[in-house]
Amino acid sequence: MMQNNTFVFTGVIIKENNEFSSICIEIDVASEGLTPEEAKSNLIEAVSLYLESAIENGLPVFRPVPKNESPLMKSPDQVTEVFDIKISLDVKVHV
Repeated sequence: MMQNNTFVFTGVIIKENNEFSSICIEIDVASEGLTPEEAKSNLIEAVSLYLESAIENGLPVFRPVPKNESPLMKSPDQVTEVFDIKISLDVKVHV
């Protein structure tokens, strides 16, 4: 979803063994970290970089995780946090 120049996505943190994975379910971008905070921070950076690259290269922005593969459906017992990812982008048009 986009509000003004801000994209708002859903981030999910999953505990797997002794590490944490994180995924943005609307665009299927993932990351990881040794702590939930690190996994969240790494995911926010990965989502931001993906969006910049997708927009600059004319690639599709939205490519959601299939519902049956979403950790919210597939392994809800491993989900430790669900949070909003808000990414502000300055859109500049060049001709």
